[in-house]
Amino acid sequence: MSTETTSSPVGLKVQDHIAVVTIDNPPVNALGVAVRRGLEQAIALAQADEAVHAVLIVGKGRAFIAGADIREFGLPPQSPSLPEVCQQIEACDKPVVAAIHGPALGGGLEVAMSAHYRVATASAKLGLPEVQLGLLPGAGGTQRAPRLIGAQAALDLMLSGRHVGAQEALRMGLIDHVATSDDALAEGLAYVRHVLSEGGVVRRTRDQTSAMANREAQQGAINTARAEVQKKRGLFSPAKIVDCVQAALDQAFDEGLHTERTLFEQCLASPQRAGLIHAFFAEREVLKAPETKSAKPRPIEEVGVVGGGTMGAGIAVAMLDAGLRVTMVERDGKALALGIGRVEKVYNGLIAKGRMGAQDKALVMERFTGATDYRALAQADLVVEAVFEDMGVKHAVFTELDKVCKPGAVLATNTSYLDINEVAQAIFRPQDVIGLHFFSPANIMKLLEIVVPAKVSADVVATGFELARLLKKVPVRAGVCDGFIGNRILAVYRTAADYMMEDGASPYEIDRMAREFGFPMGPYEVSDLAGGDIGWATRKRRAATRDLRARYVHISDKLCEHGWFGQKTGRGWYLYPDGARTGQPDPEVEAIISEERIKAGINAPKSFTREELQRRYLAAMVNEGAKVVEEGIALRPLDVDVTLVHGYGFPRWRGGPMKWADMVGLPQILADIQSFAKEDPLFWQPAALLVKLVDEGRDFDSLNKGSQP
Repeated sequence: MSTETTSSPVGLKVQDHIAVVTIDNPPVNALGVAVRRGLEQAIALAQADEAVHAVLIVGKGRAFIAGADIREFGLPPQSPSLPEVCQQIEACDKPVVAAIHGPALGGGLEVAMSAHYRVATASAKLGLPEVQLGLLPGAGGTQRAPRLIGAQAALDLMLSGRHVGAQEALRMGLIDHVATSDDALAEGLAYVRHVLSEGGVVRRTRDQTSAMANREAQQGAINTARAEVQKKRGLFSPAKIVDCVQAALDQAFDEGLHTERTLFEQCLASPQRAGLIHAFFAEREVLKAPETKSAKPRPIEEVGVVGGGTMGAGIAVAMLDAGLRVTMVERDGKALALGIGRVEKVYNGLIAKGRMGAQDKALVMERFTGATDYRALAQADLVVEAVFEDMGVKHAVFTELDKVCKPGAVLATNTSYLDINEVAQAIFRPQDVIGLHFFSPANIMKLLEIVVPAKVSADVVATGFELARLLKKVPVRAGVCDGFIGNRILAVYRTAADYMMEDGASPYEIDRMAREFGFPMGPYEVSDLAGGDIGWATRKRRAATRDLRARYVHISDKLCEHGWFGQKTGRGWYLYPDGARTGQPDPEVEAIISEERIKAGINAPKSFTREELQRRYLAAMVNEGAKVVEEGIALRPLDVDVTLVHGYGFPRWRGGPMKWADMVGLPQILADIQSFAKEDPLFWQPAALLVKLVDEGRDFDSLNKGSQP
């Protein structure tokens, strides 16, 4: 039998009685309808051909199968469905081997699990990440994975959405063999011959029982997962995944498949799916900025970090984790030793958790040096300044960098609020200056705001995006303003919270509302975690330029005057006895709030429902987000969404504040803002963009699709 028609993305060729089924659907062999039809036809032909003794499924290019075809998202289903294809592969009465290289994700892993044997090269990445789209593996994955690796490992894979490498997959029992070379085709053929030499046994996953044999242990794992899922407020699909694994334990395979399909369709119909799909596409779209299209990044191999505090050390770790050579500069030996110690503490923590070996740490630290002289940065390709948030201090640092850094070095500031144009103007190479706003802890938080000052070169901006790629961060391009995208919006919705608090709500009610909406923490819990003194310093810096007509709530300042800065001082908005990480409401804080209400002339505090608190909190966020887009600080509404999701805890399953507003309806948001404006017309000024979109019957998503406001 020869290769099938070239128009099909699935080829079939028989060699030495082995039907080699090759998926060739660039760039990642996604499981579009043509691939599914090709697989269905190829398996049927191999099944019918007496000359075929076994089947090998392999991917061409850089992937086995990276998952569903995202171009089909939202379209009516087309036949054959993936569950049907997987059933057909598993039902084949000749041994089927999947040879995996690169990604085998989602439906790709479900195809592999439907095969009777699995071999993987060292490049393989296996995972079931459907939970990240508000779904569950719907082609038998929830039934086959537990039968191969047990409930606990299967639940970890599906609830985390993480990818595992070949060696971990082998230990789990997800694959049968790790190849010794990167040639998936040759290794797959060799393994097929091995299977045939052992008798060519057809070993269907549906019939596997050993991994689920200890029912008590399996039920314990399911119960533990269910308890953990219940803590993750608001998420829909994780509980359904647990239900599916329970079905794998309790039901016959075909009955379990029916349960999986029913629950999959419930997930498909959930509004969370719309939010998560939006987030999925938005996270890819933010990579497209004008500068990344017009310019190539400068090379990055050696980097410098100025400052060894919490932020500087976190940035250094992020750079080291990316394989870069890092030099940390501090003002003196004592400060440098503290900075190096902070970096070492991160890696020592990984060793203590068993996630890194001492030798691995030693190899990383070989790429890390410290200095107290700026001349140590002479060969750096990129330097990030992470010193105190003061313009004078920043100017002093950049003056030194201007003297010692080589031509073409990218000079970045990690400022959270300060005017980067002013920083750039202080030196002779403003074209090389950019903002790289990391979020703490910088080695963990995914968001990186790439702040673009007026005179920066396009290739420097492209370099910022390339750095984000190396650091595995989510970059968002931002214009220069006080707070850029994220902190500017944060300041406004935090102000809305403060107004509600002074008007009668307790900070504890407001935090509870935010958590019930889906934020991991409320605004006052966040303040205590970050340190109340940071916001206090910002408010004092802005005092001279504050609009005197604007209402000002003094409660935060009063707490800071007492030295109550949050967790680091043992009390802030909450009490943290004995170093506790979870706070307790503080009666003294409530007394201060009452006193300040009286001073502000609020003698009859209001009572707010949770819905009333939420509507004001979110309306303030959306309104400022619209202004940020309107002014060009954010390129598109989706940039606001990605910023708030990855930097500020906005629930990803709601898509982001702008997507959430679209789902609620912009007329409703505008009506709320206009209603609140009757109390405070200065604070609640509707964004002109929001008004325009409502007048035109459009939503924020229409701007993401290329139309202009």
